[in-house]
Amino acid sequence: MEEDLQASINYYNKSPSDIIFQQDNDPKHTCKKAKKWFQDNGFKVLSWPAQSPDLNPIEHLWYHLKKKLGEYDRSPSGMIELWERVEEEWNKIDAVMCQNLIESMPRRVEAVLKAKGGYTKY
Repeated sequence: MEEDLQASINYYNKSPSDIIFQQDNDPKHTCKKAKKWFQDNGFKVLSWPAQSPDLNPIEHLWYHLKKKLGEYDRSPSGMIELWERVEEEWNKIDAVMCQNLIESMPRRVEAVLKAKGGYTKY
């Protein structure tokens, strides 16, 4: 994170105070060392209920990608062809789709709160 996250923030001409970092509750994300790193580097981290993939927009992109890969007539002949297909389909994902997922976050959070962390339509 020291290199990649900071590089991404710099690329978009942002600072840690401009963003709220989103991650799941995987133990490597919530350990004391990770929490301290975020705090020491001025990041706000979104509070996250346990096991809530419905809140993570990337899960919908993974689903879309998996669906697109399943539409091929034949299985890839190997890892290189699989990677080429993944890259091709990933690059076809429309920016509007990504924007819609981002804009759905308030509705997602509201639905999870209403369901008290339980199942939602997302």
